[in-house]
Amino acid sequence: MAAAEPKPRESGSCDPNYSGACAPIASDVDCAGGSGNGPAYVRGPVRVVGSDVYDLDRDGNGTACER
Repeated sequence: MAAAEPKPRESGSCDPNYSGACAPIASDVDCAGGSGNGPAYVRGPVRVVGSDVYDLDRDGNGTACER
C-alpha cells in the first residue's frame, strides 16, 4: 500500500486565516474551479479560522470552496 502524498506547504507561504488547505498569500485568491480570475487559487474545502480576507466563504458558514 502506497503512503499518501504529503500536501506541499512552504513555511510562511500560506495565509493563516485559512486551514485545511494552503490558501497562498497573494493579491487575490479564488476557489479552484470557480468563476474567479485569480491570480492564485486554492482547492477546498478550506476552513476560515480568521478573517476571510479573500472573500472565499460566500455563504458565511465558516467553510470556503466547498464544491
